Amino acid sequence: MNNNEDNRDPFIIGKHVFGNLYGMDPNILTNEEFLREIAIKAAELANMVIVEAKSWKFGGLKGGVSVIVLVQESHIAIHTWNEYNYATVDIYTCGEKSDPWRAFRYIIDMLKPKYYVVNYADRTQLPIFLTSEINK
Repeated sequence: MNNNEDNRDPFIIGKHVFGNLYGMDPNILTNEEFLREIAIKAAELANMVIVEAKSWKFGGLKGGVSVIVLVQESHIAIHTWNEYNYATVDIYTCGEKSDPWRAFRYIIDMLKPKYYVVNYADRTQLPIFLTSEINK
């Protein structure tokens, strides 16, 4: 093994929290600046390192706002559809010290949906051992 392989973590920790938000205030759903600020603050509260934040506002049928905060650990995304009073939130991190649940709770507190559905996926990559290592 080379020196880089000796110093690496035995596996990647992946935590993915994502949800659907219903019955939201249309004024919030179309406020691009407010949504971007929420996503940035959520990343900070979750102990993520922000690389860049971008947002876009879309008009017309199925218009809304999309926000993505790229973090060293992965991303936070918020997508809204104002005519449906609906939004989705996606928080994925491979950071051992980051907390996607804290980010999700903050976003929910700020967006105030009437109700929401939240999901979690463990995306941890388990250690992979070569057959020769297992037979030692």
